[in-house]
Amino acid sequence: MLFELNRTPWRVLRHEAVLLIQLALPMMVAQMAQVGTGFVDTVMAGRVGTADLAAVSLGASVFVTMYVTLIGVAAALNPILAQQHGRGDTTQLGDTARQGLWFGLLLGIFGALLMLAVQPLLRLWLDLPAEVEDKAMLFIDGAAMGMPAAILHRALAAFASSLGHTRPLMVVSICGLLLNIPLNYALIHGLYGLPALGGAGCGWATGAVFVFNATALYLYIKHHRVFQPYGLCRGLVAPEWQRFPAFLKLGLPIGLSFFVEVSLFSFIALLIAKLGTTVVATHQTVINFSTVIYMIPQSIGTAATIRVGQNVGAGDYRLARLACGVSLALGLAMATLTMLLALFGRYDIMQLYSTDPAVIMLGGSLMLFAAIYQLTDAMQTIASSALRGYKITSIPMLIHIVSFWGFGLLLGAWLGLGSPQMGVHGFWAALVISLSTAALLLVSYLAHVSRQRLHRQTA
Repeated sequence: MLFELNRTPWRVLRHEAVLLIQLALPMMVAQMAQVGTGFVDTVMAGRVGTADLAAVSLGASVFVTMYVTLIGVAAALNPILAQQHGRGDTTQLGDTARQGLWFGLLLGIFGALLMLAVQPLLRLWLDLPAEVEDKAMLFIDGAAMGMPAAILHRALAAFASSLGHTRPLMVVSICGLLLNIPLNYALIHGLYGLPALGGAGCGWATGAVFVFNATALYLYIKHHRVFQPYGLCRGLVAPEWQRFPAFLKLGLPIGLSFFVEVSLFSFIALLIAKLGTTVVATHQTVINFSTVIYMIPQSIGTAATIRVGQNVGAGDYRLARLACGVSLALGLAMATLTMLLALFGRYDIMQLYSTDPAVIMLGGSLMLFAAIYQLTDAMQTIASSALRGYKITSIPMLIHIVSFWGFGLLLGAWLGLGSPQMGVHGFWAALVISLSTAALLLVSYLAHVSRQRLHRQTA
């Protein structure tokens, strides 16, 4: 059996599974709460009207593409800090974490400026009613204001999670989600003297929630005794610019991998924009639901990065390989449940987003594709995350480029808009093929790397 799980005593498997779940569960809730803001945005905008839903769909595509790419770059901090923790380097870990805050803040500022700069080009591409385009740009403006805080929050989260303390991430994210709902409502409808922005108000609410999340998590870390030995919040330190190239060397391939995957969905949203408002709105609702349940394998993958990184730092490659296998098994079990949910509850799920019969019917058919790729998406996500624990990021990046842009975007464009003219269904068929290709290649490569490192240790 892959990763020799069948040769491992049950008590050892159970112990590793418990450690992974203890790490993953709070992060799963935290990440679901964070993407839950997007779910709330989509649902509340859909209740205003299909035009507002389409505007939020387009604005969110730009924001999510930038956000996910930058948190990928910031994810370089996870294996670095986890390996330092595995070696017991308390002082070095604290120094790295403080520089990680500067790294996250600067990434966020860069992302905000880029989101504002891309708007004229986006208008040139789109061919939608002026009302939809204006609201989409206003959504992007609001979300961009929160981008520096968003990536700073991810740097703080990398510090806490690499030490094995993930519960504060969960609490802060749940509070942020609860804050997002009244903020959305007030900005959509213009309550309490605020402007009535319609669906675009969701972008400004999202930006405000990210500021809250970063502030709350910083204060928690500053005052909780478990983090005191590392001195993260002891005082302001100057950026050590010579350390940033090492962060970028590890983080850029991760960020590009994240970009390739999320841009696959975002570029599809832009390509199908010419198919009409209903198709754009429906595509976004199914993507939004998929994003929410994607947080399950994503959190297991982050836990795998931490466990593999800690074991590699401690020099125990046998336990690192075990963490790879157990995390994949956990991901496969959870993906089976989400597949069944998407398959049998697809029309009920669509009714949460919209009352438009056309959106519900089209969304139900797209949900079939989303159900199919749950298993392979979970496998490729967890495998690439486990590889990060070994500080291996370049090969996974190349696999993602070939799978997502080759088999996903290009094949999807041909199936959807080319000779077969399958419309939006062609794009979703290509998604299934691309995710399956990535899963096969990444799991195989992880098995090879973990076996190679184990043999090198025992040689």
